[in-house]
Amino acid sequence: MGQDSSEPGGFTDLLLDEGHDNTTQIEEDTDHNYYTSRTYGPFDSISRDLWVNIDQMEKDKVKIHGILSNTHRQAARVNLSFDFPFYGHFLREITVATGGFIYTGEVVHRMLTATQYIAPLMANFDPSVSRNSTVRYFDNGTALVVQWDHVHLQDNYNLGSFTFQATLLNDGRIIFGYKEIPVSVTQISSTNHPVKVGLSDAFVVVHRIQQIPNVRRRTIYEYHRVELQMSKITNLSAVEMIPLPTCLQFNSCGPCVTAQIGFNCSWCNKLQRCSSGFDRHRQDWVDSGCPEESKDKVCEKNVDTTENPPHTTTSLQPTTTRFRVLTTTKGATTSHLPTSLPTEDDTKIALHLKDNGASTDDSAAEKKGGTLHAGLIVGILILVLIVAAAILVTVYMYHHPTSAASLFFIEEKHFKSERSILEKDLYRVKGRNESAPPKQMACNEISKRLGTSCIC
Repeated sequence: MGQDSSEPGGFTDLLLDEGHDNTTQIEEDTDHNYYTSRTYGPFDSISRDLWVNIDQMEKDKVKIHGILSNTHRQAARVNLSFDFPFYGHFLREITVATGGFIYTGEVVHRMLTATQYIAPLMANFDPSVSRNSTVRYFDNGTALVVQWDHVHLQDNYNLGSFTFQATLLNDGRIIFGYKEIPVSVTQISSTNHPVKVGLSDAFVVVHRIQQIPNVRRRTIYEYHRVELQMSKITNLSAVEMIPLPTCLQFNSCGPCVTAQIGFNCSWCNKLQRCSSGFDRHRQDWVDSGCPEESKDKVCEKNVDTTENPPHTTTSLQPTTTRFRVLTTTKGATTSHLPTSLPTEDDTKIALHLKDNGASTDDSAAEKKGGTLHAGLIVGILILVLIVAAAILVTVYMYHHPTSAASLFFIEEKHFKSERSILEKDLYRVKGRNESAPPKQMACNEISKRLGTSCIC
């Protein structure tokens, strides 16, 4: 099968169906700024060619994820054996979810359906409702195939099973293949889970919370989304998405500032990076003052400007980028950041990995929790200091019995002991059965030593 091929077009080595119909018509060819998408119908031979038959791959390379195949609304990490370009960024790790999509973000949180996804068919799938449902993936070194096999909708089991896959290639292409789609995707309910077909990416900005020291909060801004036509998703259909040039591909100033690829590319000398200012490195770009530096668009004299930028045959018109915010913190944010309304309330997903910093709202409850946490720590420290001081004083008095502190405690202890004896004697005197004068004299003597008055 040529599965060890290292050629850029290594995906063709995965295809089992031979032959190609040159008369095949592309139903849709849409430019999405970052990608060009092509949708093929069930009667196009290309759609059959793009489907990867995992059953005929090497058995030891096809993996069935046991947890994802038997649970609902779960996600798990999968490592790639190659660098996968996604919106110009190279990924080596993805997160596969039972809900028919792949999460590509680095910051793991419980709302993975909101943004930073590759979604052949995101919906409320529940592999646990059928023994025939599995989530499988296959990696041959040049492509990763993730397949959702015979999965059912959790809230509408009777609609039938769905079988589809997403293929990620080392040249950045993304292919969605659909083998079994029993109903129109437009009829799937999004009440309990978002229904999406397409791509999305975002950048993460870290905010410091002044009220709670050493606490930072992440805000996720979605800067681009590819939404494919759901009505085109049918049995035996396929979608191919080809990446377009981005500013991140340029490694020097000259080609960066002269690029005509549809983005306003700028060069930042401090970071030695070309960017439009809106990608996953947004925070580094702003923190390093790159927006101000890139205004003049002047390169240093020793920069080689003869380099021809790759893939510049496509000329696009610059477009305005709109933003969606997954979660935001209350109060002022950096002036360079766009502001917009939050996205829809996407379904939360349980993860089979450590949460590395979820984006959350800056609520009063969290502030109260932070205050209580700080107060508890202070109280414990005070208690530890008191106990340590008591131990040190005890040790000091034991080794220095003639010190002022030791004498004070010894005298205090002796005084209390003597007073206790005199009080007992006074009690016995009052209880004597004898004449008043002798009794009163004894009483007066003891009272004098106690420093009190006594009447017997």
